[in-house]
Amino acid sequence: METLKTAAHNHMPPLRAPPSPKHILSLYSTFITKNQSSVTQIESALRSLTYIIPGRFRDAELASESLHSSIQLLSLYHDALLARAVGAKSPGSGSPRPQQQSGHNRYTKFWVGHSRFYRRVATALAVVQYTQLLWEMMAKRKGERVRWRVVVILEVIKAVCRLCLLRITNSRPLVTPPLPEREVIPDSETEIEEGDGVGEGGAFEDEGFSEMREREARPRGPEKEYRMKRTGLSLPSLPNPSDISSYLLSKVLTADDIKAPNALLNKTVGSAQLAELLHILQPVVYAIAMSRSRDNKNWQPWLLGLSIEYAARQLRKDGLRTTALEREQWGKRGWAMGWWAMRGAFYENVTKGFLHGASEKLPSLVSGVLDDYLYLWDGYYFSTSSE
Repeated sequence: METLKTAAHNHMPPLRAPPSPKHILSLYSTFITKNQSSVTQIESALRSLTYIIPGRFRDAELASESLHSSIQLLSLYHDALLARAVGAKSPGSGSPRPQQQSGHNRYTKFWVGHSRFYRRVATALAVVQYTQLLWEMMAKRKGERVRWRVVVILEVIKAVCRLCLLRITNSRPLVTPPLPEREVIPDSETEIEEGDGVGEGGAFEDEGFSEMREREARPRGPEKEYRMKRTGLSLPSLPNPSDISSYLLSKVLTADDIKAPNALLNKTVGSAQLAELLHILQPVVYAIAMSRSRDNKNWQPWLLGLSIEYAARQLRKDGLRTTALEREQWGKRGWAMGWWAMRGAFYENVTKGFLHGASEKLPSLVSGVLDDYLYLWDGYYFSTSSE
């Protein structure tokens, strides 16, 4: 009997150890990098879902914002994985050259790779921005005093992060967002097998004829590049015959394309540096003024915040808008000033009445969605925050 037990034990297959967390993360990273387009579509669909949840059931706003914040944080993690994959496919490593980067991505990727402190501070700033409305919603359940205390603390944290970024970049203006945006990962080229096309006679002739046929099948216009089946090499798509000029202009290098990444923004000195400091501190001053004002229709906090923001724009010199990235960021800040129509006394005295009146005249489906967001705009500070 003992012999049978020993024999059975010896023939039992060994139990496999459960996969380690590191192995699971590695598999997840591989899945994300190989299915980038699908992951992006899923993220977009989930974000769209958060737009229709508010007002559908009790505590729907908190549930919607929790889902939205979770998706944003997950997207931030995906961005880090995809950025790592793009870096692994850099030119010179035998991989294809990635698509031309925007000035924003060139600049932010330089600082992320150049300074570990920049990467950590920028990530912390992004996390606070993605979760700030959720923190305010949870704090409001404890009362208005706790809510405004949380609002001021979050604005102080963001201001400290921005001051650190200003210091790390040697007083260069801040960019929005502070981290690189997601890029498309180029498909890796199939390695040509050793000895491919060499050996028996006629191999090169077969490749020549097949390549001629593949060249004839090359797509025109914006379609995807064509990949030759035998060699694995890719042929770029041909331009549309009716749009040759735009195609040629897209291949021309500009002055910003050949600049060093850190030279895409000029350093701020004098009044321009003061303007950047005012831009950073303005949300803190406005939040403190709002927390001390017991009347939402009081114009003093609104005028104070807008005056500081306007002074920051006036102090900034025209010489600091010489590059494409500087003009882009300047335009973003200009559009962001439009949010002042949705804040404080201006919203309570002007915009709120107009929106509520429009909601009554719109079709029921549209007005229902608008009413759901009017609830957020009426009661939450960060619902109209531009940063």
